[in-house]
Amino acid sequence: MPRIILRTLLKMLLVTLGVFVAGVAGLALWAGSEIASPERRGLQDYHREFLDNPAAHGVGLASFALKDGTPCVMCAPHPGGKLGARGVKVREQLVQRGITLAEPGKITGTLVLAHGRRGRKEDYLLIAERLCAAGFRCLLPDLPAHGDHPTAHAGYGVLETELPARVLTEAAERFGFEPRPAGLLGISMGGSVVVHSAAQADAPWRALVVISSFDSFTAVVEHQTSKLFGGWSGPAWARMAGAVYRVRSGVALTDIQPGRKAASLGMPALIAHGSADRVVPVSAGRRLFDALPDGIEKKWIEIPGADHDNVLITDFPIYTEVAEWMLRHVSGAE
Repeated sequence: MPRIILRTLLKMLLVTLGVFVAGVAGLALWAGSEIASPERRGLQDYHREFLDNPAAHGVGLASFALKDGTPCVMCAPHPGGKLGARGVKVREQLVQRGITLAEPGKITGTLVLAHGRRGRKEDYLLIAERLCAAGFRCLLPDLPAHGDHPTAHAGYGVLETELPARVLTEAAERFGFEPRPAGLLGISMGGSVVVHSAAQADAPWRALVVISSFDSFTAVVEHQTSKLFGGWSGPAWARMAGAVYRVRSGVALTDIQPGRKAASLGMPALIAHGSADRVVPVSAGRRLFDALPDGIEKKWIEIPGADHDNVLITDFPIYTEVAEWMLRHVSGAE
């Protein structure tokens, strides 16, 4: 074969290889950057409707920021006892379960709610409406790298360990209420955040609820990359994305292990997960539950047919389960 043809073929091979390497590097850079700084979700029309008329939902709202700039919303039961349609339904279901409820408008405890990846605090307004109807004051922060939070990178619990307790403490000081009794609720990424918080030695929480979360973030990333690029290459893609994430955030994917934190929890914990979750497999939620110590009261709920994005809106009464858990373990209701 003439040398000129060989040189041409070699050049083509090198160019193809270079394009492939550049493509791999570009995808890894994109994936790692998405983990560190997900695209921020703006206010939605249903958020604005709620914010413009909170009384129609049976609540009062107050916006505030922590000393570090974390934006928050306090959502409290309407002082006049007014209820929204969702609150009425939850109260009816709780009464049917034999729960004795305080009069509408009375506050029996405080809950800090941590949203999921690509979410924002306003996503939890409709959740808070239901929990306020059950007698709770709800505190909703934007987590780092989400909503209007000034921080650029997310830590998935590792960097936010102290945030929920600071939300509780600073809100109590600002608005003049007793910080305890208090509980935690987190979904997906927020589940990891609240597990990290609850595992603190001086944690102020009486109870914990985690929905659609995981025991190991590495396993979730590998699951997602395997779906995108094939099972054989998923772990390799996860390692490359993890390297980018570590440079951006200072946190290794392997450090995000809420399952290890769960093993030291000393409070009642409810773990719920959709059986058809394609983002965080139900097996990840079950491993998180299995990591809980035997000496605490714990409950596992598998929501039939629920995926990651609709886990709260199936026919399963998940809001009533959450409210009952918090009433029994935070407020001491019978």
